[in-house]
Amino acid sequence: MNMNNIFKFFTPQDRKFHPLFEQAGSNALKIAESLLEMVSTADAESRKTIFKEIERLEHVGDDITHSIFLELSRNFITPFDREDIHQLATAVDDVADYIYGTANRMQMYNMNTINEPIVKIAELLVEMCTDIDKAIKELRSFKNIRVIADACIRINSGENQADYVFTLAVARLFEYETNAIELIKQKEVLQTIEKATDKCEDVANVLETILVKNA
Repeated sequence: MNMNNIFKFFTPQDRKFHPLFEQAGSNALKIAESLLEMVSTADAESRKTIFKEIERLEHVGDDITHSIFLELSRNFITPFDREDIHQLATAVDDVADYIYGTANRMQMYNMNTINEPIVKIAELLVEMCTDIDKAIKELRSFKNIRVIADACIRINSGENQADYVFTLAVARLFEYETNAIELIKQKEVLQTIEKATDKCEDVANVLETILVKNA
């Protein structure tokens, strides 16, 4: 039995951090699904209602992150490195923040036209957040580390796809969009939603670090 396994054997089962992280992962997926719903509807009133739900979920995410940091300050024994707990909580919270930022810009700018690249990146975000949710659930036991590793690979692939969609979309905006104000609106929303996929990749990087240290 190696030292990691010995440590796990004598460490009490965590009843604080894992449930909170699972709530954070689930919340990130919900907010990504809500964004996809928002960009997929043409009805302004429906968008407004969905935005309110996204705003609510962002606040829920903030509360979960605060609870994780509070438990970190109260507990000496943690299920994995304190630094990794802090980084994972921050990274998942950043995903929710940038998804909310995307929706918020759409509302503030009164965007009537949602271009296909925005919808495509929103779809990729749902896939990536689904993998984040799956991987975080596996942290409780580390019994199926392949699930975590494969999820991280898919998240990295999703970020690469989003980056390609973003670059092509911005190039086409500058080539074909003649309304300068509309160009700025579309570009800012594209930048914010693409940044959300970058934050998903940050989550994957932290998960890989945890995997290397604990598997």
